[in-house]
Amino acid sequence: MEFDAGIIPRVPQEQWSQRIKLVSVTGIDFAGRIHDINDILTYVTNWKDVYETNPQSGLLLVHNRRDFRRKVNGPQAKLDTDLLLTDLMRMARLRLRACDYEEVQVVVETGIGLGVFAGATIGIDETVRALSACAIRKALEEDGPTYRNIRAVVFALPIFDVDYRNGRRQDTYQAFADEFNESNYQGPIPVLIADQDIINCFIMLVSAQMVLRFSCYHLE
Repeated sequence: MEFDAGIIPRVPQEQWSQRIKLVSVTGIDFAGRIHDINDILTYVTNWKDVYETNPQSGLLLVHNRRDFRRKVNGPQAKLDTDLLLTDLMRMARLRLRACDYEEVQVVVETGIGLGVFAGATIGIDETVRALSACAIRKALEEDGPTYRNIRAVVFALPIFDVDYRNGRRQDTYQAFADEFNESNYQGPIPVLIADQDIINCFIMLVSAQMVLRFSCYHLE
């Protein structure tokens, strides 16, 4: 079977065995922009020390009507990791349950938001990626036996550039590979972790003669 990139004419209401569904979820962002304010105030416990604040109000100071600016020589951000992991697990459970309810058989997660939005500028990106991987691993292990339709989960993860810290590679792909390998994943749902190439993932699954439904979503 070959992928020919041909257009298949159909209407949204048409029943189609290989339909793709997009599940959009609320995410957690630490890019330091004004729409990230609730995430920063909720999960960054020392935000007043990390970011510039208004001397009168004590609130985060907004630059260019959009950005929060890290203090010069300010400390690294400190995360409430317990709360963050709890909320990430709730999000993972919600979207996986939605996929199962919609009769999705293969869930494809792209992890796009775990790049620039993971908080590299305040020194927390490594932790955020690790917790995100841990959250969905635990959700799959704990809830996997209850899914009626999900047969596999594919993590098609981006590698934008390669950075090494303390001898370990730092990117989204590596964070998920480390989490699922080092924890000895025990979930009943098979997991494939691959560099981000949806077409190759599709071809691999088709070549395995699996007639499946896909759901693609990304972590914010």
